[in-house]
Amino acid sequence: MGDNFTTTEPHWQELVATHRKLQKSRIPQEWHLSESQLAELTRADNEESRGVDLITTKAAQQANVLSAKEIEITESYTATELLSQLAAGTLSSVEVTTAFCKRAAIAQQLTSCLTEIFFNRAIQTAQELDAYFKAEGKVKGPFHGLPISMKDSFIVDGHHATVGYSEFLRRPLPTEQSTLVNLLQDAGAVLYCKTNVPQTMMTADSENNVFGRTLNPNNTSLTAGGSTGGEGALIAFRGSPLGVGTDIAGSIRIPSLCCGTYGFKPTANRIPFSNQSYCPFPRERMPDGVPPVAGPIGHSIDDLTAFMQIVAAQNPWKYDPSCMPIPWNTANQFSSRPLRIGVLPEDSEYTLQPPVRRALTDAVAKLEGAGHNIIHLAEDDSRSIGLGARIAFASYAAGQPSHETLAQEMGEPLVNSLAKGVHPFMKHPPPVTREMSLIETVAALSAARDAYAGSWHKTWVHHDLDVVLAPGAQHTAVPHDDYGVPAYTCAWNVIDYPACIVPYGRASAKSDPDVVPATAAFDPDYNPAAVDGAPCAVQIIAPRLQDEQCLAAAKIIDSVLNPKAGL
Repeated sequence: MGDNFTTTEPHWQELVATHRKLQKSRIPQEWHLSESQLAELTRADNEESRGVDLITTKAAQQANVLSAKEIEITESYTATELLSQLAAGTLSSVEVTTAFCKRAAIAQQLTSCLTEIFFNRAIQTAQELDAYFKAEGKVKGPFHGLPISMKDSFIVDGHHATVGYSEFLRRPLPTEQSTLVNLLQDAGAVLYCKTNVPQTMMTADSENNVFGRTLNPNNTSLTAGGSTGGEGALIAFRGSPLGVGTDIAGSIRIPSLCCGTYGFKPTANRIPFSNQSYCPFPRERMPDGVPPVAGPIGHSIDDLTAFMQIVAAQNPWKYDPSCMPIPWNTANQFSSRPLRIGVLPEDSEYTLQPPVRRALTDAVAKLEGAGHNIIHLAEDDSRSIGLGARIAFASYAAGQPSHETLAQEMGEPLVNSLAKGVHPFMKHPPPVTREMSLIETVAALSAARDAYAGSWHKTWVHHDLDVVLAPGAQHTAVPHDDYGVPAYTCAWNVIDYPACIVPYGRASAKSDPDVVPATAAFDPDYNPAAVDGAPCAVQIIAPRLQDEQCLAAAKIIDSVLNPKAGL
């Protein structure tokens, strides 16, 4: 364009500065924390220079923004319990919505978990729902009055969906909504905020140049995960009773395991996904690729199940033509017999770090002690987690630009986790090469996915399995920008199996004191001091379209591992 080229368009940094001021202004002044409060609540009181555990230190209470009743509302109920209270008229939607708006405001100031904020609009909606309830004596829908938070990629009219690209701030505000947004509003939900994601949504560290980095409320020096990291942090801080994310490589499950929440990746096309924000630039989408899905993050298996059941009852195929017309099956086939649980073998490419291995071993022992049938699956290269990861990453990369091209295209710098590049898969190459045409790539990946799915189907039938128990990752939450290859999550995306994260245990420097070097490229070392106290989790997987069975089994497993969850 030449050295004399000028433009009247603002630089990306100006756009971001203006939008951040707007975001801050949407938090009522009386909910703002003072500089001294912020300094006190985020002060690390330890010799190891670890981050702050905002949950154990009760930062939400110490902020002195919430009333005693608002603390009770946000801490003492699951989403399903709140729905019961709202339907009985014991709590009003204004009470519940205001409480979660205030707590979300505190969470934002401490963890940078929010993107778009529309608290005033939410409280007005809550007032209208309360008026309806008073006049009609009944709820307006199955989600009546419940505040629900959503990942930034979902489009809410009148608000940006930047997904971490400053370029979107140059575009007009959207006027059409995501199909799931329409469904939830029709069901009586109160939408009040959207939550942070990584730049491009294809890294496990939720940082971008527009909204900054989301911190993990369990330890602010650790990642909250991605790409639904803002939801993970907000739910863990109890700034939301129920959140919605998306998942193509683990983007619901990674934040859930990092932040200690429950998360569910359904089978594709059971929850409306259409009309979301992806990328502001033209992209060649590979046909028949790994399908992205929408799903819930919550405080219990009951919350995840309620979300799935309510959405299914709203005839989601009327909102999104890609949705399959499959009603939710409420029958529990596991109520009168022990589960047959296959235990995933540790992958030689992605060895488990000590806290994860200990949590999985303890979980297996507890389940076996409770009378469930445990089948330790043998290693098999045809269905290994490493092979699933190679297929997944080859699918993600097909037709996509290099990181250098992407940075030039965006006109803004890449965040650190993206600038590091992608896993080279040097030990075992992916099933495609750069020399292949797009047609050849599609054919090769389709064949690889079919073979991988066939091997897992054969294993399931041979062992007559109900579910597979696996880790959610080879490590817990790790320091920022160090999350490894999400092999233990993305493998299930390849074959479109539903999968659920159940929190279980904590990393412990006392129990696992030895530093362990990473065995795979891009994976972090195990540093016991850095991750001490980080949440651990297990993952429960079921075959495609068996979402009901996956959650039913997860509830039984959760009742054994976390007895307080009950049945």
